[in-house]
Amino acid sequence: MSIFCKNDIFIIQTNDNDCEYHYVFGIDKFQTNQQIHWGKKCCVDDYFINELGHQNSNHSNLDEYTQELTPYGLTMYRNYDLKARFSDGCREISLDYCGYAQDGNSLKVKFKDKHYPLEVVLNYETYEDSSIITKWITVSNLGDDSIIFEKLFSGEFSLPGVKPYKFINTNGSWGAEFKKTETLLDGGSLIFESRKGTSSHTNSPQFVAYQNADENSGNVYFAVLEYSGNFKVEASRDLFGKTRVGMGLNDFDFEYELKSGETFDTPKIHFGLTQGFGNMSRALNRFAINHIFPRNFANTPLPILYNSWEATWFDVNTADQSKLAKLAAKAGVELFVMDDGWFGQRKDDHAGLGDWYVNKEKFPNGLDELINNVNASGMDFGIWVEPEMVNPDSDLYRNHPEWTYHYDTRTPCELRNQLVLNMTKPEVQTYIFNCINDLLTKHNIKYIKWDMNRPFSENGSENLKYPKMIWYLHTKAVYDIVDKLKENHPDVQFECCSSGGGRADWGAFKHFDMVWTSDNTDAIDRIVIQDGYLLTRPTKAMRAWVTDTEGYNRKTPLDFRFHIAMRGSLSLGGNLLKYSENELQEAKKQVDFYKSIRDIVQFGDLYRLLDIDNDEISSCIYVNEAKDKAVLFIAAVNTRCFKKKIPLYINGLKENAKYEFTFNNEKIVKSGAYLKNVGIPIEIREQYYNNIIIINEVE
Repeated sequence: MSIFCKNDIFIIQTNDNDCEYHYVFGIDKFQTNQQIHWGKKCCVDDYFINELGHQNSNHSNLDEYTQELTPYGLTMYRNYDLKARFSDGCREISLDYCGYAQDGNSLKVKFKDKHYPLEVVLNYETYEDSSIITKWITVSNLGDDSIIFEKLFSGEFSLPGVKPYKFINTNGSWGAEFKKTETLLDGGSLIFESRKGTSSHTNSPQFVAYQNADENSGNVYFAVLEYSGNFKVEASRDLFGKTRVGMGLNDFDFEYELKSGETFDTPKIHFGLTQGFGNMSRALNRFAINHIFPRNFANTPLPILYNSWEATWFDVNTADQSKLAKLAAKAGVELFVMDDGWFGQRKDDHAGLGDWYVNKEKFPNGLDELINNVNASGMDFGIWVEPEMVNPDSDLYRNHPEWTYHYDTRTPCELRNQLVLNMTKPEVQTYIFNCINDLLTKHNIKYIKWDMNRPFSENGSENLKYPKMIWYLHTKAVYDIVDKLKENHPDVQFECCSSGGGRADWGAFKHFDMVWTSDNTDAIDRIVIQDGYLLTRPTKAMRAWVTDTEGYNRKTPLDFRFHIAMRGSLSLGGNLLKYSENELQEAKKQVDFYKSIRDIVQFGDLYRLLDIDNDEISSCIYVNEAKDKAVLFIAAVNTRCFKKKIPLYINGLKENAKYEFTFNNEKIVKSGAYLKNVGIPIEIREQYYNNIIIINEVE
């Protein structure tokens, strides 16, 4: 990566074999920022700022600007990124450029309001090992009076050319997360957002835009937002054919008070340009491992865990959990996790949330008896919590009903029989931190599953002068508590769960070690759910369980369920107490096999080969960094007309190297070029076909 500045034009240059490109913007004679180019490298001396004149009295030159940041005001009537309310009632921002600072791979471009004590900085960060660029905005209040922001996006993009773009996002729900959608934006605006307090059940905090691209070719422009709360992605195409995208904190029900002397950094955007969707996915995956995940476990394979939820539900006790632990250890599991039901008066989902003390009826000798049994079986111990929630039937709520979001004149809505704690209150944050910190200090716990099972409602917070700040402050509180807990307990891994995949986003990846993908563990559905997840999210963080959910319409074999889950971070969640000896042996066999390929899957490059919806077959390959080992997955639920016979083109290998593998009981040795361009014939007849093939380079 290199950053150049010439005549107030800034050129960010990537150095990547996949797609070397320039990202260019500058400052014009009116002190306004303008985006100039996002595409293939050009001569640095060729870049200039095009001066735009007024079209007519209804279309000013500001409407035509392509900008890194668009403030609200003046004669600009399109979408904007920044809007503030000053103490005298003025709601316009007018910025003048006042210099820049460069330090190695970071760039700061500074602006100040013409009249008010507001400083705005455009921040950029680049990386020597990645073509990804990071940008965000810093606002500072240099005056005595508060500045109230009504919109505070992290940045804006202008896509090249005038032809319409297609946008890929998700349109999912609980149990159906990450279902991909493609929308052609030929005019007007396109919005992807969340208003629930979490990020990912429906739309995703990202944009992926293209015109003529596929898995392996064509320009793909993309950006992901490092944030787990209410977000907004706002794309528009104007009458001139210009497509702009802004993204950041959702301005729905939003305010942020910036007090005198305070500074605020918006959530970061990580963005790039690649050739094909595959290169985008691989670039983001490598970037997450090298720069985003918490450092303690970023380069460590995630352990194979067993979660007891589907086996026992709320009925947990030392004896039954210990029996499950012995069976999990027999299957080769490395981490045993006890889920909901261990605390307070928790017999079902009607009571106990918020009372984070061990239930003495279920664990009369305390929690350590179970933990010791788990450790004696050779496994680490983990536990489930839902810190942001409270049941009305709990000691915490009876003592502190004012600790929830509420309005005194409204009856609170209960979802899953629970309310949301007001995380903007320091006393609530202290209580949550102390409860979990004590749990980790007093017991040998190596893993926390942090859950959040409902969206917000009754969003009153009498402690805040500006109550619309709750959406951001709540998310920030979660990050702060987890970061502090990880600092105190660096050997503990944290998983982010939000009623399934409600917080599977880049903000979660920054603070948690893994995410829960979906409460839907059906292997058939998981093919599609995991495919949508892996488009813009890292493989390693994708927890994938093998459970007794065998297919809503028909039963799926145990090995089929294992093979689909092996495409991420393998976990077990079935009721092992009901497994036959043969099923336990099969689980052991599959777990041992996954351990042999785990590094390649969790840290390798993903190449998508066949799509279940378009090709009737799902196939992908994970290739290690040296490209001398690979794992090929092939699966099909069923095929029409009794069979499917096609060549499978295997991508991702060195074309001039020879590779060896066994397929259909036949030893095959072919070059990478042959496998890519000629492929191997596959014929699938039976239902629930699945196969995993190990490919090794040979001399």
